[in-house]
Amino acid sequence: QVQLVESGGGLVQAGGSLRLSCAASGRTFSPYFMGWFRHGPGKEREFVAAIMWSGDNTYYADSVKDRFTISKDNSKNTVYLQMNSLKPEDTAIYYCRIRYSPGFTAVTGGWGYWGQGTQVTVSS
Repeated sequence: QVQLVESGGGLVQAGGSLRLSCAASGRTFSPYFMGWFRHGPGKEREFVAAIMWSGDNTYYADSVKDRFTISKDNSKNTVYLQMNSLKPEDTAIYYCRIRYSPGFTAVTGGWGYWGQGTQVTVSS
């Protein structure tokens, strides 16, 4: 089993920034990708960003491109999400997830594990 622990959420004004962290622990950890998903009020769960664990390829949803940056520290089994220029529509619970299959997909069902999530609230 893998445990995912997200942190770094909070309340921020529109235009502000937050940095989320997700630390993974448990079984031998060698995913193909780590990523962030979010679940906003009244919305479906959606893909936000992902990074290849053994490479540098990154992937972003159009809604966050050029505002969010995903990065990782393989030595710490940790992935980060730097969120800048936050908007009220970014308000959501943000979840870290893992994909153990090759080939990227933004489809929620193609990813495994859910952390407890971290709440991000952006006020207008």
